[in-house]
Amino acid sequence: MSIHRYRVVTISSYSSMFHTARSILFRDGIKERSHECIPIYLKEQYPELEDLANILDSYRRFRHHAIYGLDFEMDEKEAQASLDFAEEFLEKIKIYMDQNLSTK
Repeated sequence: MSIHRYRVVTISSYSSMFHTARSILFRDGIKERSHECIPIYLKEQYPELEDLANILDSYRRFRHHAIYGLDFEMDEKEAQASLDFAEEFLEKIKIYMDQNLSTK
């Protein structure tokens, strides 16, 4: 954020959420094969995490446009929102994992 690389902040925020969500799959013995699989798995196996899965999926699409889009623009407000949500996402998944250690 301090060097105004807002696209990098958003991509890094998504990566944090992606790897955080993967922890659930690892716990379940599942290896994903694409970025699209994780939100789908979470929605199907953990309906109580559907809201988080939907937001993860929206950042997945956002990341795709940021990396591959030609005319993609990012501002400080959007970058800060992605960073804030990545922190919230991590905390919610940590709490969920602590409460559900023996699930599955």
